[in-house]
Amino acid sequence: MRMFSVSFRKMADVTSLAFLFIAFLTGMASALQTPTLSLFLTTEVQTRPFLVGLFYTSSAIIGIVISQIIASYSDRSGDRKKLIIQCCLIGALGCILYAFNRNYFVLLTIGVVFLTFGSTATPQLFALAREHADKNGREAVMFSSILRAQISLAWVVGPPLAFVLALEYGFTIMYIAAAASFAICALIVWHTLPAMPKIKTANASSVQAPRQHRRDILLLFVVCSLMWTCNGMYFINMPLYLIQELQLPKKLVGIMMGAAAGLEIPVMLIAGYYAKRFGKRFLMGLAIASGLIFYLGLMVFTHTGLLLGLQLLNAVFIGILASIGMLYFQDLMPGQAGSATTLFTNTVRVGWIIGGLVAGLVTEVWQYHSVFYIAALMCIVAIVSLFRIKYP
Repeated sequence: MRMFSVSFRKMADVTSLAFLFIAFLTGMASALQTPTLSLFLTTEVQTRPFLVGLFYTSSAIIGIVISQIIASYSDRSGDRKKLIIQCCLIGALGCILYAFNRNYFVLLTIGVVFLTFGSTATPQLFALAREHADKNGREAVMFSSILRAQISLAWVVGPPLAFVLALEYGFTIMYIAAAASFAICALIVWHTLPAMPKIKTANASSVQAPRQHRRDILLLFVVCSLMWTCNGMYFINMPLYLIQELQLPKKLVGIMMGAAAGLEIPVMLIAGYYAKRFGKRFLMGLAIASGLIFYLGLMVFTHTGLLLGLQLLNAVFIGILASIGMLYFQDLMPGQAGSATTLFTNTVRVGWIIGGLVAGLVTEVWQYHSVFYIAALMCIVAIVSLFRIKYP
């Protein structure tokens, strides 16, 4: 614990603390919406299961397009502070729309676009944090890991709160709470975060990723997408596997998810501390190996205690991916912190698109646990691709 207290004291100024609080609030805004979305679409909007799946897929595709456009703009000439404020305010408007509108196609078009702007505030926040740390000579890896841990902390608190608000008070109140999170974020960003506008230069190539790194960037994109695909398939099929195949209590699903989210926090901090010593590629390899053992373990162990114990491996898998994966992209794309961070964020969206399709198709043909075989195979492909990355 001493190593973390020393690192934290070095970063404990008002601006750094503001970064941490804003990261928690943006995480809360997402954690209030995402876990209950399928329930909202089914019960409030009253859509068919096919349209629920279409909503998720369309949202991911729209999110990829819009977030990359915003990221490219921010790296060329955007003031990230102003952009984060705008994204938070538009995200708040999107939450208000969801609170009072029940038209499927309005939500799928205008609503998804607005909420995509809101979710884009997070990668822009991480990009600004990286630039702030570099400018002030701080340890960027550890700071980013602590920042990312705030998102995990929000996901420990957010989903249970979302279900309480939605089921006890209604979805309107839940979405208003999410809108309030975005609005408070915008206010704190305006008052506390540094303005670091881009300085235009004649040499536009200064913000381009080096040509020799483009292959590595593509490989890393494949690696992270495969890892998030595994996680997506697990999230989709794990509840049904535990309840319908293993006949285990429903509450175990929430306990397993909460345990993994809680364990991710120390994993992120430890990974951030040791990243310089062992290197990001080694840590990513450790994460994939943990994921491989985790998914193989799910096919072997059926006892409640063992399933809970496996969550430590799941936490290593996701904790390192969520923190070190983003920093790895930033290393491969110097001068493009916004694009790098958003590119990493889009691997999450790609993972959900592929994961949803694969999980559905595999379950149609085989059983719920069959996706864990596919996940294990994807981990093997991911680790082979990872060690083909040459830089750094």
